[in-house]
Amino acid sequence: MEENCALEVLVVTRRENKGNRDPRNIARLEADEQEGCAKRGHLQPPFSADISPPTMLGLTPTLCWDCSIQPFLLTFTFFIFVLQLGLVKMTDGKEDPAVFTTTCLPSDQRLLATVTNAYLGTRVYRDILHVNGVYNGAVGDTHRADVPSPLNVRMTVPGADSLAETFTLNTRTGTFSHVLQSTDYTATHQIYAHHSLVHLMAFSITIRQSAHTGQPITVQLQTPFVPKSQDLDLHQGPDFQGAHYVYGTTLVPEVEGGPQPTVHMLWTPVPQDLTLCGEEQERSWEFLTAVAESEEEVKRSYSEGLALIASGSLHSSHIHAWDALWQGCCIDLDGPLPLRQALYGCLYYLLSAIPPRDNPGFLFHGISPGGLSNGTQGEDYWGHVFWDQDTWVFPNILLFYPEAARAILEYRIRMLEGALRNAEEQGYKDQKLFREDGGWKLVGAVAQYWCSRMVWSEEEQCYHIRGVMPPDEYHYQVDNSAYTNALAQRSLRFAADIAQDLLIPVPEEWVECANKIKVPFDMEKKYHPEYDGYSPDEPVKQADVVLLGFPLMHSMSPEVRRNDLEMYEPVTDVNGPAMTWSMFAVGWLELKEMQRAQSQLNKCFSNITEPFKIWVENSDGSGAVNFLTGMGGFLQAVLFGYTGFRPRWISLWITKTSLLFNPSCPDDVHKLKVTGVSYLGNKLKFTITKEEMRIEVSESPLDPPALPLEAVLEESGQRFPLGEGHSISFPTVAGWIQRSPTKAH
Repeated sequence: MEENCALEVLVVTRRENKGNRDPRNIARLEADEQEGCAKRGHLQPPFSADISPPTMLGLTPTLCWDCSIQPFLLTFTFFIFVLQLGLVKMTDGKEDPAVFTTTCLPSDQRLLATVTNAYLGTRVYRDILHVNGVYNGAVGDTHRADVPSPLNVRMTVPGADSLAETFTLNTRTGTFSHVLQSTDYTATHQIYAHHSLVHLMAFSITIRQSAHTGQPITVQLQTPFVPKSQDLDLHQGPDFQGAHYVYGTTLVPEVEGGPQPTVHMLWTPVPQDLTLCGEEQERSWEFLTAVAESEEEVKRSYSEGLALIASGSLHSSHIHAWDALWQGCCIDLDGPLPLRQALYGCLYYLLSAIPPRDNPGFLFHGISPGGLSNGTQGEDYWGHVFWDQDTWVFPNILLFYPEAARAILEYRIRMLEGALRNAEEQGYKDQKLFREDGGWKLVGAVAQYWCSRMVWSEEEQCYHIRGVMPPDEYHYQVDNSAYTNALAQRSLRFAADIAQDLLIPVPEEWVECANKIKVPFDMEKKYHPEYDGYSPDEPVKQADVVLLGFPLMHSMSPEVRRNDLEMYEPVTDVNGPAMTWSMFAVGWLELKEMQRAQSQLNKCFSNITEPFKIWVENSDGSGAVNFLTGMGGFLQAVLFGYTGFRPRWISLWITKTSLLFNPSCPDDVHKLKVTGVSYLGNKLKFTITKEEMRIEVSESPLDPPALPLEAVLEESGQRFPLGEGHSISFPTVAGWIQRSPTKAH
């Protein structure tokens, strides 16, 4: 074994211690701008909003709905427990829903667990990793640049007999583990992407003797790693503190003359084998990979990792970061184990994608449907960012971590200039009025864009939006998509409200367009046709009109809400995208139809694969994998469906007015706990049963001071002051949380 080829830490441990979204169609579709969205492969016309390619926005002349602005070491005892029982148990004897263990890996490599932070991501045992914001290829060929991964290492013990083998994803610690155990020793391989030190990924090998045989124990490390890439012009640099070093730029800019991102990578060389001497009881070897956009940053990050290894705290600092995440954000319930596992899995994969709470020190480039672990050329929409982020992922993040939600919005704001250019090149109204910085710039530009897309119909005496593709991608070049038009209306009214708050004159055009835009409605059948000319029973690809009720909260009676659900549920493609059935479930929960809601939510489980709860886009296994879009929709069904959380009055998820609640849990969910809801600077914990609801203010910062809150019950009007460290309880009924007119005691 080479000297200095690994960083060794001696640890003494005593026994008591599918379809038309296929990106392969991009090149063909881009040749005809009226028949394709170059980034998703959708057949479509000029679209009803514009949003970005990954690194520069607005380069695609025709955009569809999916391109919308729509917005360290586990103890020996633990592993013995795992291996003896074949699964992970909690102290009460129940299976831990947050830990996924298997004795064999899935044959489909796409379904392996992912280890990701907001800057770096990979699938375990994959030969590439990806870097936030680093893309290669021109225009329609743009995709996440493949970076060779030093983490692709397999641990084996050749010639060993009767080895027990397990693979575990622990979502509580953000760590993947591979364990080999004999009667004489246990060998553990752990892999993780450091959550708070986002430029670092690491793995460790730990060998521990179970019996003092006096014989050395050797494990072999198999790695196909070669520091070459099809997307980067990599050059070898001088070694740094025992690490190898490569650097280089992407081969092809997205647009001619555009930037070509640079990648710098340092990694600990991996030997062919590691040996625990006979007189040793246990030893760990740590291997670091650091990736950054500059030589200075990559060396600083690698040195920081070395210092943490020297102090024995690299992995523990990663675990601490994940512990803080879970303390501030958790959904659990007394109910079916598969549901609990699904919730922990969804939260793990989504939380893996968000920036750490402290200043991340890099520009965040959004969340793509397959996350950072995916997006190479030809897979998972090539790593581009779509309306999936804003519609399906963002609401969950906002409810728990407004700081991370802010990073998503800031990404959109940075990309706005390209969208403005795109709109102007398509002949829509110039938005120079909104070229000042900040959120208002985005809100105002969106409002102005919608006005530019509207035309007046003399016949119907209302505004139309023509030639769009709605969320239902089976139809395009349609006029007056109900969802598109309702979204435009809400965007305009929201912009007008914000303008008033900021004491900015509200353009009369915004008010008139909002008040007079057509949202198709069949007065006889009392439902919303998907678009002008839609025929009942016509097949629909995915959730479309049902999104009017949620998340848009478009005003309608319970009768109309029911009719929309009953009209579109039987005609929606059973093999459509994973997020669809969550939205039907939310609708039925609103109407207190528990069995119908549960039947819809149960359909989502056909998109969840074993053993690591990776979602696939379509139930037949096709489409994107690690499908964060579907996970986001599923979480919304619980976070907003089971609880009834809604904002009052305006189109923000949590507003300055109030946060409504109206719980509706299915019969097999006996208790629901939602921890870490952020509202007006406070952190709230909700515990809901069928008989009682309890609300606690778990955190109320003093600098700056959070606003005092109270709970109000809808029917009785009874008020309950909410103070930090105190909880209130009342029968499970509808009500809301609002700012208290007086400070809570």
